[in-house]
Amino acid sequence: MRPPARDSSAPARCFKNPASMKALFALAAVLVLLQPPAARAGIPDPFPLVTQRVQSWVDRGYYPGCSVWIARGDQTLYEKNFGNATQDTEVYIASAGKWLSAAAILAVVDEGKLSLDDPAEKWLPEFQGDPKGKATLRQMFSHTSGYPPYQPDNLPPDTYPTTAESVKHLLPLPPAAAPREKFEYGGLAMQVAGRMAEVATGKDWETLFREKIAAPLGMTRTRFTPVDPGHIPMIAGGAVSTLADYRRFLTMVADGGVFEGRRVLSEKAVAEMLAQTFSEFEREARTNLDGIEKIYTEGGQWYAFCFGSALGRRVRPPGSTGPAQDVKAKTHSASG
Repeated sequence: MRPPARDSSAPARCFKNPASMKALFALAAVLVLLQPPAARAGIPDPFPLVTQRVQSWVDRGYYPGCSVWIARGDQTLYEKNFGNATQDTEVYIASAGKWLSAAAILAVVDEGKLSLDDPAEKWLPEFQGDPKGKATLRQMFSHTSGYPPYQPDNLPPDTYPTTAESVKHLLPLPPAAAPREKFEYGGLAMQVAGRMAEVATGKDWETLFREKIAAPLGMTRTRFTPVDPGHIPMIAGGAVSTLADYRRFLTMVADGGVFEGRRVLSEKAVAEMLAQTFSEFEREARTNLDGIEKIYTEGGQWYAFCFGSALGRRVRPPGSTGPAQDVKAKTHSASG
């Protein structure tokens, strides 16, 4: 799904914001409902600017409702519902689902059934002899695979009922670049990654995700299918979840892969999720940095990426020629 053009005055639709292990978590789930929440009597608002900003989005009609959760370690610092939204309100989380997909892939890697360095052609023989077949799982989830980022406008939308059907239709598309030659944010390559995991495990994507991530975390209201036809089978942007469910996932990541005493992902897998693959790419392909910064600059900021998602922002004040500063906050646009 191609992200729509966004009004620069409108807020970014954020669904997840974990910083790093045991660090700051901030989560804003865009929901669809209305009526401002009452503040707890006698307790000062610890984040009044957050309350003011999010409430203004609801009041101005950007979102009918929203839920926000901020925590550090095991301590909840801020928790508020706006409008009629609650932490159990289901919402399409768009690209926030990329991290769920990344976790499911890494769970299969933990089992030894996949390697992040496996190329597509190893598991999908239809890619043999195709330049796209050389792209690895790691590259597919770091937006450096060379695949076209989205379905071309002159072709039907990618709403096929299975990943196998989706991959069949994207196979004829020409590569946009050679693997690791170019950074380009998108989701089509993740369809291929998901299909590789299905072949390696012998299970369909929804079953794989439920067994490896949703069930161990008790995420009973999170799923990739069945969803509306516009979201099938988008591994990169077709998940439905709730704030209550997603905070369980973020808590697991913050605790190094453990949730309520049970290990869901290895420490190595979590480290992969938090590693700045963008920084690695920056070192190896500096000639592309101007293009990367141009695409991802908003108000003097540009984004660093980890395995499947945005890890944080680098901030360069407008007009400054000095080095960018890292902002260690997990931020993510959920625009698709």
